[in-house]
Amino acid sequence: MIKKRATAHWDGDLKSGGGTISTQSGALKDAPYGFNTRFGDTPGTNPEELIGAAHAACFSMAFANMLAEAGIGGVAIDTKAEIAMDKVGGGFKVLKSTLTTTVTAVGEADKLREIADQAKAGCPISQLLNCEIVLDLTVA
Repeated sequence: MIKKRATAHWDGDLKSGGGTISTQSGALKDAPYGFNTRFGDTPGTNPEELIGAAHAACFSMAFANMLAEAGIGGVAIDTKAEIAMDKVGGGFKVLKSTLTTTVTAVGEADKLREIADQAKAGCPISQLLNCEIVLDLTVA
């Protein structure tokens, strides 16, 4: 079993407080986050963009692996994930993750689309998310 970890520290209340996020690998070390980085334009990170980064990376890796398993080469994949969150009831909920992907590969467009749909459904982060997942694929 593979285990990775991240840590978060928070001081204060929701609106005036703030915190830091760090990852085991050191890619993030005491990265600031808070109410204004989540709901405003203050520099720093927030849970939704971190989920987006994880989803874009996970999908791209799964797609690349499935293309290789299908014998398709010359692969380059660029993916953006947009996480949509809205107020639901008394709180907020992540409602959708939209993956916008451009793939360049040696293969038929229909086969690439079929494999992309399998990767969208099968990547571990897609399986983790409890929201609608949309794939907008461009075959270059």
